[in-house]
Amino acid sequence: MRIIAGRAKGHTLKAPKGMSTRPTQDRVRESIFNVLSNYGLIETTVLDLFSGTGAFGLEAVSRGASLAVCVDKRTARIIKANTEHCHMEDAVEVIPTSIETAAKQLAGRQFDYIFADPPYEVDLVAATMTVVVNQQLLKENGMLIVEHHENEPLVLPDGWSLVREQRFGYTKVSYCVPYELERS
Repeated sequence: MRIIAGRAKGHTLKAPKGMSTRPTQDRVRESIFNVLSNYGLIETTVLDLFSGTGAFGLEAVSRGASLAVCVDKRTARIIKANTEHCHMEDAVEVIPTSIETAAKQLAGRQFDYIFADPPYEVDLVAATMTVVVNQQLLKENGMLIVEHHENEPLVLPDGWSLVREQRFGYTKVSYCVPYELERS
């Protein structure tokens, strides 16, 4: 696993040993960032929930985001080590707790992009959506990107729209925005 583009391109990232963490594959992350490049990353703020290695947040900063907040209860030390390895300590904040606790710590803050990659098939997709919506963590024109198993339903709150969806084997990546898309 490595940083794909930007100022830290090529830096390898440490991952936890074993299969308790399922890092997003480089090709999936690259595809996500290709989509996001159409919306702009320069000087944006990013929240990376269930951050694992911190790859999404680090990739965003490498490509021009001004801040990434990485939340993961189990892998905070690995995220911090990867942040130091990529020389991004000034732009990456690590919160070593659950997303429910982190949401309280993040009260009043909003982000341009929120990436959520909860463990598959344990009913965390809906819980994640609830935290993002109830805590108003996403900016008005922001985007929530959820990586989830194809069998997990993604139920959008009232007023939200699905902008795009991608499939990678059994993995789905859903791009959601907090406003209704105009119908033509």
